[in-house]
Amino acid sequence: MKLLLKILATFAVLLALLAAYVTFSHQPKEFPAGSESEARLAPGLWSVATFDEVFVDRDRPTQANGDYPGDDQRALDGDVWYPFEAEAGPRPLLVFSHGFTSGRRNGAYLAEHLASHGFVVVAVDYPLTSMGAPGGALVEDVINQPGDVSFLIDTLLGYSAVSGHALSGKIDPERIGVLGISLGGLTSTLAGFHPEWRDSRIAAVLSIAGPSNFFSSKFFATPDVPFMMLAGDLDVLVPYASNAATIPGKKPGAELVTISGGSHTGFSGGTALLRAMDNTDAIGCWSVGRYIDPNEQSQWEGLFGPVDFGIDYSAPNELCMIDPLPKTMNVLRQQMIARVVITAFFEAHLSDEASLRESAARFLSATGVAEIPEFSYARSATSAPRGIPAGS
Repeated sequence: MKLLLKILATFAVLLALLAAYVTFSHQPKEFPAGSESEARLAPGLWSVATFDEVFVDRDRPTQANGDYPGDDQRALDGDVWYPFEAEAGPRPLLVFSHGFTSGRRNGAYLAEHLASHGFVVVAVDYPLTSMGAPGGALVEDVINQPGDVSFLIDTLLGYSAVSGHALSGKIDPERIGVLGISLGGLTSTLAGFHPEWRDSRIAAVLSIAGPSNFFSSKFFATPDVPFMMLAGDLDVLVPYASNAATIPGKKPGAELVTISGGSHTGFSGGTALLRAMDNTDAIGCWSVGRYIDPNEQSQWEGLFGPVDFGIDYSAPNELCMIDPLPKTMNVLRQQMIARVVITAFFEAHLSDEASLRESAARFLSATGVAEIPEFSYARSATSAPRGIPAGS
């Protein structure tokens, strides 16, 4: 008995040391004291409430996958974050999509921040692309995820219309945005722009390090929806030069925010625990590489529709080709920048207050760049985003 107590006491001490290490080690450099960036990083005015729910789309099936027989419906384990106060409505709705072999909780740090600034945010685990998906993660199921996004929009708008629901009266159907990391960024892009799968209710799209090299300017030709790509320039899974960097040349008014020294997996909330690593993309490459062969092109052929849609299936698969991995920035610092950039983008395009739209747009194009050395901003010169004068 004494030996058992000693073992338990030792284990408790080790847990306490681990907790202290996680809490206090490898802390990021703060934003300048008194700066607008520091103010934007702080929680917003609203208290944040949340609830979890399994959203079930009974009209759409989940395909068979490996030893998983499939299902005649699509079940989405989800969380909703929203401004708690009674007067917090109607507010913009944002649908967050996770990356491949990831999950909804890796976007919680963004959802909580956005909800404190007045947004309603929903995130789910997609049936076949999330970590622990039955039969193994199946990247091709991304083509069904824009439909999941539309189903979530339908469901939450329905909740907003029901008296007595936690979301009653809290969602403005005219102010809906989508965002996601990696495959979730691709999901958001498809939901916003794909000729057949897009949802016309979506008013702003933000892709965080999402694959885009196989989209041409024709793909983005319609509709005229604000679009931002947020990416790190040391991304190993979705290389920056052939994906994010090309966006301003493909879509009028497109915005590109580059984080110098940023990685791919650094945008995922769970990497905060791994911030002592020189490059957390090593973990991402291992996780994704179990299901995607970087030398395989055929699995993408025809997946997103005909080439007439503006799809270039000859674009190379460059997954995890960089060796050795470069040293990247502290992922906590990267996530700090992500919080302020993402919130400002959606404020610039979905706020119902002109002054807030203008200040958010100014932060992206000028103030943030001046205050945060790793942050750079570019946009297409042919069309100005809301609140930003052309040519600025």
